[in-house]
Amino acid sequence: TLANFALKSDVILDEVRAGGRIPLIVGRGLTTRAREALGLGTADLFRTPTAPIESTKGYTLAQKMVGKACGVDGVRAGTYCEPRMTTVGSQDTTGPMTRDELKELACLGFQADLTMQSFCHTAAYPKPVDVETQHTLPDFIMNRGGVSLRPGDGIIHSWLNRMLLPDTVGTGGDSHTRFPIGISFPGGSGLVAFAAATGVMPLDMPESVLVRFKGKMQPGITLRDLVNAIPYAAIQRGLLTVGKEGKKNCFSGRILEIEGLPTLTVEQAFELSDASAERSAGGCTIKLDEAPIREYLESNITLLKWMI
Repeated sequence: TLANFALKSDVILDEVRAGGRIPLIVGRGLTTRAREALGLGTADLFRTPTAPIESTKGYTLAQKMVGKACGVDGVRAGTYCEPRMTTVGSQDTTGPMTRDELKELACLGFQADLTMQSFCHTAAYPKPVDVETQHTLPDFIMNRGGVSLRPGDGIIHSWLNRMLLPDTVGTGGDSHTRFPIGISFPGGSGLVAFAAATGVMPLDMPESVLVRFKGKMQPGITLRDLVNAIPYAAIQRGLLTVGKEGKKNCFSGRILEIEGLPTLTVEQAFELSDASAERSAGGCTIKLDEAPIREYLESNITLLKWMI
């Protein structure tokens, strides 16, 4: 035997037969609706994901957020789900590909509550192809009910964060799309297009890693120190290595769930959630008190009203 392997899920076989995950989801949805219209039962044509082992334990913050977007109390790690997308962000380097995929999906209007297009990656030194994209892509997005920034308006994360709602789920075409309130799962151009067009996103719920801070911030300790304390503590426990041989990374592909810093402002919380991308984490949540979230939302409402 040269090698052994096991499929993460049998659904992958259906995805290959359908020509991809998105065609499978669309076809499965059409089949379900057609059978309901004809008064037929549930189809047994498609493979279904294996349900995780039942547990009497509670849910983590991330599992509750995703559960809320799915209309249930919580979603266990390993469960396949399709959470409702409240916020979708598309950035300019993948924007043209997202546009092509939206055309393939025959999308005439976005189903996600907010779909935003930014131009922060190509604004400073645009190539000729970037200039063309900057002229044509905004109208394409706005004609479908989205919001498009202009070149020079600023960074995608700064604007997305200003339009977030607490405890909601979203996605973005930039690996650093990490919501400080709520949770986001970054994706490629195809996933962003699908989430914007249909308002849902296919997700195999990742496992979580709990990071709990204890005590109070001491004088001289900065926010950057807190960010760096996470990998430092993991290295001390042998859960993260920096050498090339036998790499270990307990954060890779998992959700980083941070507790013990409830009084941080939302802007400070973003420093921590944003850094989760450097850990190769699949997502990040930060447990905050109501006061900083309330203050942030009131500030955002004032800003958006002033702009309108």
